Amino acid sequence: MFKGSIPAVITPFNGDEVDYNALNKVLNHLINNGSHGLVPCGTTGESPTLSHDEHKKIIEETIRIADKRIPVIAGTGSNNTLEALEYTNHAENSGADAALIVTPYYNKPTQSGLYQHFKTIAEKTNIPIIIYNIPGRSIVDMSIETMIELSKIKNIIGVKDATNDLFRPLLTRKKMQNDFCYLSGEDGTALAYLAQGGQGCISVTANVAPKLCAEMHSAWQDSNISKAQEINLQLSSLHNALFIESSPGPVKYAASLLGLCGENTRLPLSQIKDDTKLIVKKCLQELQLL
Repeated sequence: MFKGSIPAVITPFNGDEVDYNALNKVLNHLINNGSHGLVPCGTTGESPTLSHDEHKKIIEETIRIADKRIPVIAGTGSNNTLEALEYTNHAENSGADAALIVTPYYNKPTQSGLYQHFKTIAEKTNIPIIIYNIPGRSIVDMSIETMIELSKIKNIIGVKDATNDLFRPLLTRKKMQNDFCYLSGEDGTALAYLAQGGQGCISVTANVAPKLCAEMHSAWQDSNISKAQEINLQLSSLHNALFIESSPGPVKYAASLLGLCGENTRLPLSQIKDDTKLIVKKCLQELQLL
């Protein structure tokens, strides 16, 4: 259902407020440069720092600006099942194409708790749901067995896999129905994930190199493996630079250099170091993005 380069969209701020004019600029930049989908209000969008009203308005604005040109997968996750359900219902009613729901962070639920969390949301909505498995941020790791059981629920249709375990998609695909959607959540291993049966990547790098990221995925889909590998190699230093410090600090600085939005993040994320800025700027220059 979903494939290709799908930016995990940054949330621009102007002081303490969401900068909706800059958001419009960012979204059109991503769409006009060939992105295959959009994910607002995910980790890269600093969703834990957004108010309920901000979260909902960003989803609504993204859907409005995208205007069905490319799919919108709304980030609707929370460590509170009722809150995640509220966000998911809102995304569905607003016209999102799918919802991306993270495994609950901080609470450390068991596999049974994870199953019940996603089952509860799925059974009370009709929107396609993508499980977001990111143990590095949420501490909990959804097992393959739990994911298989959840995939039997009709509107749980895929996973954003940010485990960086490239054996996992193979192990999962052997036991799962054929139409489950596999999206990488790690830019540095996205191409390798495609080789293991993935269909795309929900990407941080695609915020600032959307054309190159989209071209890499299109080359893969066209069986032009050498071109995909060439682009992947070109992007490798940028992939690395954008995670020297906690994301989205570096990618928002990169976006500011491109004139898309301001570089500021919300606390507890602080401004990135000058040394990091130099590395990020150099990567953009090497890619002739500056």
